[in-house]
Amino acid sequence: REVGGLANQLAAHMDFATPNAIELVQRFWQAPNMAQENGLKAIDMFQAVEQGKIKVLWIMSTNPMVSLPDTEQVRRALEKCELVIVSDCKQSTDTTAYADMLLPALPWSEKDGTVTNSERRISRQRGLLPARGEAKADWWAICQVAGAMGYQSAFSYRSVHDTFREHAALSGFENHGKRDFDISLFSNISEQAYQDLLPIQWPVTKESPNGTARMFTNGRFFTADRKANFIPIDVKEPQIAPDEDWPFVLNTGRVRDQWHT
Repeated sequence: REVGGLANQLAAHMDFATPNAIELVQRFWQAPNMAQENGLKAIDMFQAVEQGKIKVLWIMSTNPMVSLPDTEQVRRALEKCELVIVSDCKQSTDTTAYADMLLPALPWSEKDGTVTNSERRISRQRGLLPARGEAKADWWAICQVAGAMGYQSAFSYRSVHDTFREHAALSGFENHGKRDFDISLFSNISEQAYQDLLPIQWPVTKESPNGTARMFTNGRFFTADRKANFIPIDVKEPQIAPDEDWPFVLNTGRVRDQWHT
């Protein structure tokens, strides 16, 4: 999510609703053709696949035949899709059964890079074990496919260090304190410094080289007037309430946009 992995996000904590964000990311990447609006989220995407609007699907790090609601709809979509590619660390799952192409991927304990937790703390993650067989990192696979499609110059990354530096550079690009996510101090981090990186909380800038344990201590927020915004909500009653005939409430933990395996 931090790097723009959701359909309604751009990279570096920006999104399509952020003023001037699309144009800013376009100039940073020198990208002639940028998306201008939110893409399809998971539920809507699989509906579009079944409708034939999406003809190629590359599934990474998830098992939608298990984790998504309405399994039968997901099954119909995968059966109809012209090309289904699945990157997984297991050969046989409910989803790989529908794959036209299966790519061996790294499990969590073999991945190399950084992870960020809910308190903004960036931690260096190193593989506990070397990659098995022909398993490759997702970023490497994406670069290989992009290169084969003619975009080699735009996907010429050689290591996770390369992608981290670019991520950091974008976070500080024309920021000047306007956006909360800023790790621009790392935009020129050396390979060795990256390997030795200790856990640190963003923002990490020239003004806060040791990270930021607590934000907003100066009473200024990342809003138009720099004041905190309170947003009132309207409480809604449940669509279906218990009655004498149906007195029980069952909470399965599975609603349309909240799921996980």
